[in-house]
Amino acid sequence: MNERLTITALGPYIGALVSNLHLSRPLGDGQFEQLYHALIRHQVLFFRDQPLTPQQQRALAMRFGDLHIHPVYPQAAGVEEIIVLDTHNDNPPDNDNWHTDVTFIATPPAGAILAAKQLPETGGDTLWASGIAAYEALSAPLKTLLTGLQAEHDFTKAFPEYKYQGSEEEHARWKKAVASNPPVLHPLVRTHPVSGRKALFVNEGFTTRIVDLTRKESNALLNFLFAHITKPEFQVRWRWQKDDVAIWDNRVTQHYANADYLPQRRVMHRATIVGDKPY
Repeated sequence: MNERLTITALGPYIGALVSNLHLSRPLGDGQFEQLYHALIRHQVLFFRDQPLTPQQQRALAMRFGDLHIHPVYPQAAGVEEIIVLDTHNDNPPDNDNWHTDVTFIATPPAGAILAAKQLPETGGDTLWASGIAAYEALSAPLKTLLTGLQAEHDFTKAFPEYKYQGSEEEHARWKKAVASNPPVLHPLVRTHPVSGRKALFVNEGFTTRIVDLTRKESNALLNFLFAHITKPEFQVRWRWQKDDVAIWDNRVTQHYANADYLPQRRVMHRATIVGDKPY
């Protein structure tokens, strides 16, 4: 039996709530196709009341493609593809900035699946912004200027050395990650490989400079673009409940995890889907 999913848009540009689906069960081909097309259209999908084990979350993510193993984040026991984001006073969050996940590699992730395991009483919302909506809102001359430009993305901008000196083992893992992930170049404007739509592809988390521009020109243009993409018109904000799940298209979105809940604790599990080379 191929059940139709109920998909409710949460805004005109980005975000939809999906119901009539149990993510813990293997998805039928028809269900997956509906889910995939909804993801391309809405860029981030939300699901309520979806308790998932790390193994079930991995199986769901693998329907979308191969999975990335993060070089420094801790992993769920026995499931190395699931990152554990456990933030509290002794491990404060580092994702309270606008970023696109893992753009420091040549083939940044196509998507990600985030599951809420433990939440503060209030706070800890996550916001997503549409790079497509942000690009389309630019003037024609600025679009022309950005086309063809490339920017550098650097692992160490979001993961600076001083944060990984708690132990020799932690520091050694950081140094290995730096050696394995030298800075890479990506286009400022990316074309979605499925929809063909264009999106801004710079983010405050990892983008350091625009090559071929002077440092002053690069800083001025990047600061404008970083601010532009955070306009509320391009965003959706999700107020988490336990066992909520979000799936997003990492190629054309940015997100920001609100760090307003300390000293309370927030535990999330993330699976990251391998992507392709931006163009």
